[in-house]
Amino acid sequence: MSRELIQYLGGWLLDHPEDLTVDELEGDGDQTIYEISVNPEDMGKIIGKRGRIIHAIRSLSRVAAQGEGGQVLVEVVD
Repeated sequence: MSRELIQYLGGWLLDHPEDLTVDELEGDGDQTIYEISVNPEDMGKIIGKRGRIIHAIRSLSRVAAQGEGGQVLVEVVD
């Protein structure tokens, strides 16, 4: 659910949504790690002013994961 949410939001936020990749990795216990990679031109858009956009994406993903009984960590990679 969280992966689809990140992809959906990225599709609306980014100028190059076709370059958005969300890799799902296993973390400790029931934690899932999502690594977001975007076009370099969209890096500022996914992070937002003062990190507000990525903070919102992390919060929404966390809520979605809690509904499924898990934990989630969202990271932006170069």
